[in-house]
Amino acid sequence: MSTPMEYYRSIPPVTKTYAVVCLLTTAAYHLDLYDPRSIALFYSDIFKKFQVWRFITPFFFLGPFSLPFALRLLTILVYGVQLERGPYDKRTADLAWMYIFGAMTLLVIAAIPYLWHPFTGPCVVYVLVYNWAREFPNARVNVHGLFELKIC
Repeated sequence: MSTPMEYYRSIPPVTKTYAVVCLLTTAAYHLDLYDPRSIALFYSDIFKKFQVWRFITPFFFLGPFSLPFALRLLTILVYGVQLERGPYDKRTADLAWMYIFGAMTLLVIAAIPYLWHPFTGPCVVYVLVYNWAREFPNARVNVHGLFELKIC
């Protein structure tokens, strides 16, 4: 059995970077280092107050420490590692571009008032899962250890 440090070192770079930044963003929130409204995606603040960091920061907040947060982080680690070691092996820039393209698409979608959400981190997880499902169309998915599904 490997130690946590060995597991951490074994995670490929893009997945590791995104997971660590998401974890640190949530940890900083719980330490009251920032108010979540200061990193949320508010287009009015971006264009009127020139707070351009709001284009980037909403993608790293997966919510407070909770079961949904843990499941999202686990999803990033499981599917991100499979993508980075499988179809994106030796193609790190392509995987990073997938994240960037997904984020830009989510920014465009969030400009539609009915589809807007202040934090788009969970949506990036769905982009990752969608890409994984496209790359592994015949894979069997284990749903939290309860049952197995085959992707059609």
